[in-house]
Amino acid sequence: MNKKLICTALAASMLLAGCGEAESSVSEDTTAGTTEPATETATEENVEVPELDGYSLLWHDEFSGSALDDSIWSMEARQPGWTNEELQEYTMQTDNIFTRDGKLVLKAIKTDENGKPYYTSGKVNSHNKMDFTYGKVVARAKVPEGQGLWPAIWMMPKDESYYGQWPKCGEIDIMEVLGSDVKTAYGTVHYGEPHAEQQGTVVLDSGSFASDFHDYSVEWEPGEMRWYIDDELYLTVNDWFTAEQGQDDKPYPAPFDQPFFVQMNLAVGGTWPGDPDDSTDFDKAEFLIDYVRVYQKPEYDTNVKKPEKVFREATEDGNFIYNGDFSEQEDLTDDENWKFLLFEGGEGAAEIKDNTMIITTEKEGNVDYSVQLVQPLLPMIKGKKYRVTFDAWSDEERDVIVCVSAPNAGWIRYFPDTLLTLSTEQTTYSYDFDMKEKDDENGRLEFNMGNKGSTATIYIKNVRVEEIE
Repeated sequence: MNKKLICTALAASMLLAGCGEAESSVSEDTTAGTTEPATETATEENVEVPELDGYSLLWHDEFSGSALDDSIWSMEARQPGWTNEELQEYTMQTDNIFTRDGKLVLKAIKTDENGKPYYTSGKVNSHNKMDFTYGKVVARAKVPEGQGLWPAIWMMPKDESYYGQWPKCGEIDIMEVLGSDVKTAYGTVHYGEPHAEQQGTVVLDSGSFASDFHDYSVEWEPGEMRWYIDDELYLTVNDWFTAEQGQDDKPYPAPFDQPFFVQMNLAVGGTWPGDPDDSTDFDKAEFLIDYVRVYQKPEYDTNVKKPEKVFREATEDGNFIYNGDFSEQEDLTDDENWKFLLFEGGEGAAEIKDNTMIITTEKEGNVDYSVQLVQPLLPMIKGKKYRVTFDAWSDEERDVIVCVSAPNAGWIRYFPDTLLTLSTEQTTYSYDFDMKEKDDENGRLEFNMGNKGSTATIYIKNVRVEEIE
């Protein structure tokens, strides 16, 4: 008989006393549980919340009251530098956290302290109030634009110590957007020891995540998570783990088999977005959330198994790069074979012509990966030796960074970032490296062409990644 988690929509029944009690919600009964509609609070009167097929509403907040609903949310106070080298102090002040016109506003404020810029901002969480295990979270939000601003909607476990401190405990990032690149949104899951992650991105063709409200959602089930923006699926994850360093993995689907809670914040600065600059308009530094809605299915099948790893086969001539000779035209925006990417102010284009990949750059952007050509799904096996070879040149002398990265393993490098200076003459480059980390079916060859002081056109041919003795 399959083990199933029977869910009810009454928030009280979901607020487990700790992760160690998660098993108490598991039943051998395969009969679907009855789900009651979530009760409305006084602040949510006359708000019509849509039904979702197969789900019942667990809890929600439309932010239509005159103040933050403290039966759902807590304000969180943190000092600057608490995490990620961020600059803001999270306060419990209504200047930083308030409702307006049916929206929650998390506002970043810049002041001076001892002659230096000082930043405050807002962070709220539903910890110990609306914790739940499995469900669909939908949040509608509009992000601020500006260098150094970093809005996020994300989830953490109720008991972070149950499987161990971050990242062993797990983290589900429903949405992150950098204020310096508001056409791009990220969904990410963190886990493991060593730290591993999987991430998806959505890049808008028109408009931005700062110019309009968008729906961000994640469907969290025992053996799979799915990320959506405006109901468009862009990331599916079903393979994760957690373990103490050097020990066996905990039984799958740990760590994502315990109660989590929702939190939202507007960070300022930090290791990812960088610091604000003179262009950042703090009068407009507001993260607006229209609503948060959490739905749940009547039951979830918890009898799940971790999927087997599938490693890409090499081509007949031993090349793990597909279309490495650029003999085939392909869509460079999809996730098959080659993909051309732009981030953080980078502007450019890529095309395949005469068995050559040609990358033209209009704006080099702010980071190495602002202009980027990649091919993922390279099998990297611990103990094996690999060789990367390719031909490259450019219209004028310029720098490029090449590496083999690990998108699912914290972006560590199997082949380290290697700076090379291209000339106008076609040149063959060759690099050998030893694979020393855990087996990974998703190594990624990267050509990073941003932020190097040049927009000269680059030409690449005859790309190979092969195993050598």
